[in-house]
Amino acid sequence: MNYQFNWQLVLKGEYADWIVKGLVVTLKISAVSIVLALLMGTVVAVLRMTRIRPLQWLSLAYTEFFRNTPLLVQLFFWYFGCNVILPEAVNKWLYAHDYEFASGVIGLTVYTSAFIAEEIRAGIFSIPRNQIEASRAVGLSFVQAYRYVILPQAFRIIIPPLISQFLNLIKNSSLVMTIGVADLTYMARQVESYTFHGFEAFTVSTLLYLGISLIVSFAITMYNKHFMLQVKY
Repeated sequence: MNYQFNWQLVLKGEYADWIVKGLVVTLKISAVSIVLALLMGTVVAVLRMTRIRPLQWLSLAYTEFFRNTPLLVQLFFWYFGCNVILPEAVNKWLYAHDYEFASGVIGLTVYTSAFIAEEIRAGIFSIPRNQIEASRAVGLSFVQAYRYVILPQAFRIIIPPLISQFLNLIKNSSLVMTIGVADLTYMARQVESYTFHGFEAFTVSTLLYLGISLIVSFAITMYNKHFMLQVKY
């Protein structure tokens, strides 16, 4: 009942700088993970569509494993397991730069790519099968057919759910604080530890996450309106 609010503490000065630095790290780790997750998810989705059984089973195992295990567990797995799984040269490079950041990127990437792969596969299934057959008939290879004919159409169809996955990744990035990444949530926690004004710190961080989410949601709405106008025209 005697709690004294001090919003200036987190809006100006050193602690505000901490929040800004955390926001930059959140945006950076989210952006890198989004790009990598999209690339990996595309590869996994295409492998699911091949007629080579081992590749189908491998991609199926990938999606089922990473979609059905908690992200927090995966982050700890990569944080404590990278030095065991990855080659020594790669680990030396990671330790020389930012091991925690890299572990967070790997965890967010593989987790989100499993969901993205399923979204892309759903988009591929929505395209008439005769298009892939026609592509092969004119001399395109399997990879060329997907690159030039199937995937461009599939991506256009799945843009809204794909952006939703990106939004989930941004929100899930708050978990990387558990492995020592100085993101927005981590910095809000640090401000609380130093000032005992956790309410103000986490209110600001919540509003920042909300702002990011609203921007992404706005982008989805604009895409849908633009797409609908194109179809009508």
